[in-house]
Amino acid sequence: MTAMVWTEDKLKNASDTLEGKGAEDAVRWAVENFCPDLALACSFGAEDVALVDMLAKINSKVKIFYLDTDLLFKETYEVRDKLIKKYGIAPIRHSPALTLQEQAKIYGDKLWAVNPDLCCKIRKIDPLIAALKGLKCWITGIRREQAATRANARVVEWDNKFSLVKVNPLVKWTKKDVWNYIYKNDVPYNVLHDKGYPSIGCEPCTRPVKPGEDTRSGRWTGFQKTECGLHK
Repeated sequence: MTAMVWTEDKLKNASDTLEGKGAEDAVRWAVENFCPDLALACSFGAEDVALVDMLAKINSKVKIFYLDTDLLFKETYEVRDKLIKKYGIAPIRHSPALTLQEQAKIYGDKLWAVNPDLCCKIRKIDPLIAALKGLKCWITGIRREQAATRANARVVEWDNKFSLVKVNPLVKWTKKDVWNYIYKNDVPYNVLHDKGYPSIGCEPCTRPVKPGEDTRSGRWTGFQKTECGLHK
């Protein structure tokens, strides 16, 4: 069988079709068209745990990976373990080439407080490149509502940065939609969400968000930065 060549027009048509359907339909489309060269990138935030639940019900064999920066909250590891127990998944850990000690020796202590872009490159973007190697498609939990940088995201699109297809099943969802799904399906979630953390990344670069603040204002406080670079 000849492999499908996903041109820009074909991806746009697929995205337009899925725009009028549910998130589960987008997940199923990705599974049907790209498995086994497919993976879900999971940060164990609210959106991603909902996708884990969907994926487990559609095809539990699809790869799930996470980027372990060595700076994650203990609560993030706790929800990872709860998901493993509930769904029987085996998330693949991808870590940076440098330990925190090696990074400090080369770039100085607490690089994230001086040059967060470089820190994100070393501890997140480079490991993501390794995680995506050999894949034809990845699934993410981004939503248009989350930030201006994500407002034009499509259900299906070509990821120019990493050169593969990107599927965003929850792109149309609101925050309420996410939590309705979590509660309805009894999905384990990070308890930090109950403590004012709508977006959870590395512990040194994440703080609770005050009422009325943008949902990503708790990331990289003090810097003109709201994205780690995974979704640019």
